[in-house]
Amino acid sequence: MSQLFSPLSLGPLDLRNRIVVAPMCQYSADDSNASDWHLMHLGQLAISGAGLLILEATAVESRGRITFADLGLYRDANERALAKVLTSVRGMADIPLGIQLAHAGRKASTQRPWDGGGVIASSHPDGWQTISASDQPFEPGTPAPVAMSEADIDAVVDAFAQAARRADRLGLDLIEIHGAHGYLLHQFLSPLSNARRDAYGGSLANRMRLALRVFDATREAVSERVSVGMRISATDWAEGGWDLEQSIALAKALDARGCHFIHVSSGGLTPQQQIAAGPNYQVPFAQAIKTEVAMPVIAVGLITEPAQAEQILAEGCADAVALARAMLYNPRWPWHAAAELGDTVTAPPQYLRSAPHGAKALFQAP
Repeated sequence: MSQLFSPLSLGPLDLRNRIVVAPMCQYSADDSNASDWHLMHLGQLAISGAGLLILEATAVESRGRITFADLGLYRDANERALAKVLTSVRGMADIPLGIQLAHAGRKASTQRPWDGGGVIASSHPDGWQTISASDQPFEPGTPAPVAMSEADIDAVVDAFAQAARRADRLGLDLIEIHGAHGYLLHQFLSPLSNARRDAYGGSLANRMRLALRVFDATREAVSERVSVGMRISATDWAEGGWDLEQSIALAKALDARGCHFIHVSSGGLTPQQQIAAGPNYQVPFAQAIKTEVAMPVIAVGLITEPAQAEQILAEGCADAVALARAMLYNPRWPWHAAAELGDTVTAPPQYLRSAPHGAKALFQAP
């Protein structure tokens, strides 16, 4: 058996293999409710043969949405709409389902990417006033966020906990807290966006305080069957910003709290970032964190080839690999990986006859 198709446990959650479908925003919600698009999108990814499917960044309050078309899980209508989609998806495939709970902070109130992605003013019907650690906008010349009061901070922590309870009621197997890509928790972590002088700013311990509070509140809000972890940006790719050394400190603090996994990405905090992108460009960050923690580490970022993914795991750089755009381009990526690596993968019985000639042992029925 290849490393890629060997089992893995993320705390209480057992995966058949180490391929994770990373959360990918679809900007296709109807007033923050899951839509028919989500049924189609998640349905095809659910039959991919991956070990885990994580739903897109899902806002814990309305002002935490990146765009007006983002998925939310902060009111009853959101929960009902998502329950309908999940029921259908579970009828198609037996795959663990997770969700990424998020708050966009100062990167909220924007247009959808294909409409330009620009900031929408709070006076516009599709816009709202954003919040952040400090009153610094993401880009100069754009509307500034409001620096959060301690009451605002407490409300956001409670919003994560409430959304986590909804996720638990929906039977989701895993919650990934979004602490990466320049969104709210990352805004508190990085000295480039956090100029506070209270208990949430200044020292590393203070800047980590909100992320750790959110983790603790989320973990406490759900039953023991739910795996709870966090996605982080290991570096801002900018001088004076959040970096690997600070990420290791955060990872250790999460590990000590019983975090079930950490998903290691990078960037997104500042337009001044200088990213040296290329195959495996984020894997060294995952590897460095893996040497410091007991919890499983997920690597992500331009991992596109089965042999490449297998090598990352075989060399001990990470415990699992996550794919995003590669899965959009090829939703059957795990099938092709199993064929290339001489392994087996779960597929719907309706599709078993699609195995290439000479690869009849490729598929196993669910």
